[in-house]
Amino acid sequence: MKEYTKNNSSELTGHFFRKEYGKMVSVITRYIGTENVETAEDIVQETLLRAVEHWQKEIPENPQAWLYKTAKNLTLNILKRKKYQKHYEAIEARNVKALENISFSEKLIMDEQLKMMFVCCHPSISENSQITLILKILCGFSISEIANSFFSTNETINKRLVRGRKQLRENKVNFEIPQKINKNLNIVLKTIYLLFNEGYFPSQKNESIRYDLCLEAIRLAKILISSASIRGKSDCHALLALMYLNASRFKARIDEEGHTVEMEKQDRKKWNQELIQRGVQHLNLATEEEKNSIFLILATISANHCIAPSFEQTNWTEILSLYDRLIEHEDSPLTRLNRSVALAKVKGNRMAIAELKKLESISDIGSHYLFHFTLGEFYNRENKRNKAIDQFKKALALAKNGRDINLLKKKLIGLVPNYQS
Repeated sequence: MKEYTKNNSSELTGHFFRKEYGKMVSVITRYIGTENVETAEDIVQETLLRAVEHWQKEIPENPQAWLYKTAKNLTLNILKRKKYQKHYEAIEARNVKALENISFSEKLIMDEQLKMMFVCCHPSISENSQITLILKILCGFSISEIANSFFSTNETINKRLVRGRKQLRENKVNFEIPQKINKNLNIVLKTIYLLFNEGYFPSQKNESIRYDLCLEAIRLAKILISSASIRGKSDCHALLALMYLNASRFKARIDEEGHTVEMEKQDRKKWNQELIQRGVQHLNLATEEEKNSIFLILATISANHCIAPSFEQTNWTEILSLYDRLIEHEDSPLTRLNRSVALAKVKGNRMAIAELKKLESISDIGSHYLFHFTLGEFYNRENKRNKAIDQFKKALALAKNGRDINLLKKKLIGLVPNYQS
């Protein structure tokens, strides 16, 4: 483990907040019931607040063990207080006893997280609320991070959380692996993909890549693959393949000054061949079941990029065909926006511009910075300088991450040498 001192205790607590939050909530919920999941979240929040306070004075020898012991003691204190006895009367005494004697093994933690994934995906909860619950409870996302993942507002996300927690309380969902586990597997996979994307393209923090979120997404996918309860794992392998293939390009995406490097200009020697091989291995495992899915198509698109000798030598015709197949499964504005890049390569920038203008007229994609950035790129390639500048300025006004803002300013300076933001 990295060595930490009093001076960087806040870095340590921040690291463990993201790494252990969902694990601790899952373990505590196992003993106090899904109807009390919000209490479990409060206990974990209090645990982390105490860590901030105590670790400034002294860093524990085993920070993870300290967190779990503190969370356990806080939970037992709540359960044993007389004023809470009526509220928690449904909790059997043996659960309290089991919690007192618990040993926080990696297997136990993994099992409880798997259960929590499917608790959040109970059929009584809407799909949007299911995903929101997992991102909040299992992954420790903030309201604003979830809102950006959904292209939504903080108010909407908060309402989804309230509804989701209410359903957990009212239905008293059992904290067990469901018999029909595969029925809700796609919701879990979709959530893990959102988690990875928030790490790959951070929406809030002034970072180019949030490695902790990407690693957490990969870890959750591995839990699914290792579970004996899940029979058909094609989608699990396809998602893991997609994440490994995308992660293989991490080092090439950032230059020495920390600025984003577009794929067209990336040094492909920096692409991690070991991760590409892992991705291809899982892609091959995914194809064994002969099941066509969103994640399989996305992973195949990513594989096409990874095996291409250069950007121009990429098989754009194949990628465009894959996007056409993807639209049959998920005809979303973002999918069509991504497809436009391949369309421009195969059929020209003008056709791609026409497609995007049509998309803008029938959806709210125009509220996203990436739409204007992409449209600006197409105009720039067509030497329509003023239109490109206009689109880059619109993108700049909508961008929230310093990474995106810096890249857009660089584009504008290239078109307007004396540009001042």
